[in-house]
Amino acid sequence: MKSFIEFKKQRELADIITDTFGFIRVELKPFLKTVLKISGPYLAIFLLAMAAYTYTVGDIFNLSNFNGQTNNLLLLFFVIILFIVSAMLAYTFATSAVLHYIESYINNNGNVNKEEVKHNTNDTIWSFLGLNVLKWLTLIGSAFICIFPIFYFMVPMTVVLCLFVFEKKDIGSSFSDSFKLIKDEFWITFATIFVLGLIVMVAGYAFSLPASIYSFIKLGVFSGEMDPTTMTSSFVDPVLILLNMISYLFQFILNFISVVGAAFIYFNLNERKNFTGTLERIQSIGKSED
Repeated sequence: MKSFIEFKKQRELADIITDTFGFIRVELKPFLKTVLKISGPYLAIFLLAMAAYTYTVGDIFNLSNFNGQTNNLLLLFFVIILFIVSAMLAYTFATSAVLHYIESYINNNGNVNKEEVKHNTNDTIWSFLGLNVLKWLTLIGSAFICIFPIFYFMVPMTVVLCLFVFEKKDIGSSFSDSFKLIKDEFWITFATIFVLGLIVMVAGYAFSLPASIYSFIKLGVFSGEMDPTTMTSSFVDPVLILLNMISYLFQFILNFISVVGAAFIYFNLNERKNFTGTLERIQSIGKSED
């Protein structure tokens, strides 16, 4: 029998990291199957658009195709739009599915209702997408202002989607309440986000190594016989495109770790501020005694 991981309790930094990976390890197969099934169609389009983008860029830089540059540029513009839209939808559906999976896990004491996850994800997807766009506009806007504001805004933006899913708040309330939630716990939350992000980033680099090594070999970097003329042909190399697609796929899946971690961060903050889980456990004890 699988052990149930309690989300609604206070945790220290190390506990959040440990339980994030513990939850994924315990739920790995049904968790991945459910999330990928929901986000899969958009993920497939996203990966194909990425491959098309890489190929089209290589074709544009190929001087032998100079006469067809106008058509290629139009194709590149279309591919970029498709890439951005499909990436946005793939990550939005996946993030929403992860959070609704956790919601079902909590509500059903570890017995996830997969149809419930799918229904709740699809039912709230447009509001979730709107909030997700607002989140990224906030982060991008703060980065344009200066490097330091983004370090502040990234903390409330980590939990803003959790407020939307777990507390059923609207877009405006989720956004404003995220700042209230982190008010007294900013630095420890920032440290947790930083450590978790560092782990995910290092793992992402590891999965991108095969494509980088193959690219260096093809360019002759290791042999010392680097040929600049091969640089454009490397863009349209099917092996490199395939390796990049695999790398993007694994980085997409690694993003689930950040979302699960964000859920643990949210429940930790909510418990410290509102003691929701503690009160629920006290009430359940009272009911069992009756």
